[in-house]
Amino acid sequence: AAAVAGLVGLQLRSRPAPSIVDAALREALGPDFPDAVAHPDWPGADAELGRQLGAVRMLRAHKRYAHDSDISYGPAGARNHLDVWRRPDLPAGSKAPVLVQVHGGAWVYGSKVGQAYPLLSHLVERGWVCVSLNYRLSPRATWPDQILDVKRAVAWVKQNIADYGGDPGFVAITGGSAGGHLTALHALTAQDSRWQPGFEDVDTTVAAAVPYYGVYDWTNRDGHVDDEVVDVLQEHVVKQPFEAARALFDEASPMSHVRADAPPFFCLHGTNDSLVPIGQARSFVRRLRAVSNAPVAFAEFPGAQHAFDIFSSNRANASAVAVEQFLGVVYGEHKRGHRVTARQHVSA
Repeated sequence: AAAVAGLVGLQLRSRPAPSIVDAALREALGPDFPDAVAHPDWPGADAELGRQLGAVRMLRAHKRYAHDSDISYGPAGARNHLDVWRRPDLPAGSKAPVLVQVHGGAWVYGSKVGQAYPLLSHLVERGWVCVSLNYRLSPRATWPDQILDVKRAVAWVKQNIADYGGDPGFVAITGGSAGGHLTALHALTAQDSRWQPGFEDVDTTVAAAVPYYGVYDWTNRDGHVDDEVVDVLQEHVVKQPFEAARALFDEASPMSHVRADAPPFFCLHGTNDSLVPIGQARSFVRRLRAVSNAPVAFAEFPGAQHAFDIFSSNRANASAVAVEQFLGVVYGEHKRGHRVTARQHVSA
């Protein structure tokens, strides 16, 4: 009875999710943003779409959409494999917008299979091409192996996704937790070739970034008492004490790379996140908004824990729709040959 009551309570607390993400988009993009959302040419904005997958059917999403699996993008075997998600009826030669998904797992575990299914399946149904990737994991790998792999995967997408119906001219990136960290870091450093050994001349810039409950700071510069990520990094990922490698920890922090020409960002986080404190997200959004010429949307969900989007739920489904709308606005400006610009923000 207590468990049932708890589940009912969670369901009730998640009901405002659609209004939360709508308010975040209106703040960042303006009250008329729905009119600016552009959709892929196929199947078209008015097409009849498959119904939203429930919790059980969501488990079969990979089999349903990832018809091109375990494609090699680098030399590290299975850890350099990716899957391409797309509608089976996507016409050959389509130029669908592309979203790259980077899995989470504290830089030490995780896989391209099993994460972000609500988002990926939602976008694929609407005509997007999505790419989920593996990357090298610690402790076998040592930082910066993880970000090098993400950049190599994005380079592969830019050079090859047209063969799968995607548009290499519009590639966005998303990921949760450690994947959110890698998403934000890649988006903010895509013009820096130092993390592109052997493919320095490949354009790996992205049109937009959507980190879920991401890690934005490896230095805990704001002094969050519940920020313990540095312990994992010292022991397993960087394999050096923080005090001995402070510059490396700082360079690996997305918060250190906020810049005026950053791509549009949409950050999502739960207020009850016990793994990555929401204060990190608030600080990152505040710092990025202070300098970026592009929109920075921010949705925080009261009561939500880490990984709130793994399974189909009110929050996961509302987030997927909101991400589609956010990216759709950026995509619409791209199709018109423009760059979406920031509005005046209130403090995060």
